[in-house]
Amino acid sequence: MKEMIVVDVKKCVGCHTCELSCAVEHSKTKNLLTAVSEKPLPKSRIAVETSEGMNLPLQCRHCEEPPCLNVCPTEAITKKELGEAVLIDDELCIGCKSCVLVCPFGAIALSPDQKAVFKCDLCVERLSKGQIPACVSTCPTRALLFTSADQLTKEKRREFMVEYLKSS
Repeated sequence: MKEMIVVDVKKCVGCHTCELSCAVEHSKTKNLLTAVSEKPLPKSRIAVETSEGMNLPLQCRHCEEPPCLNVCPTEAITKKELGEAVLIDDELCIGCKSCVLVCPFGAIALSPDQKAVFKCDLCVERLSKGQIPACVSTCPTRALLFTSADQLTKEKRREFMVEYLKSS
């Protein structure tokens, strides 16, 4: 995973479309009309938080050295390689909540049955098909982007240069 999900808080309007598309993507049927009838109801792995007039979609940042991985007593949390997604095997998870306590982003939640935890998996199924994560693909304001650190750096430099030239 060379790419990551990046948030432009100036563009987020707090519409929660990312939450809905995430829940549907992780539902059994992957269809909005039928997912709303599923038991248990599908849960989103991204949460839009609002504070002081700003909206911020929060999800797992797939840390290079994830603290959640290091505290998991059953090795239910894995990361295959540097730059890959941090994943949870709900069959191995015992719901001890150690990972919830150490996650600096508050991105891990207890499942509805409270037997395991869940979090953003970067839509690894979609990535394996050449698609981008569901939250990114449905964001109406393009506040969520799926990009590489290199591309993000280039874009930031370009934006700086445009602003610099305008002010000169």
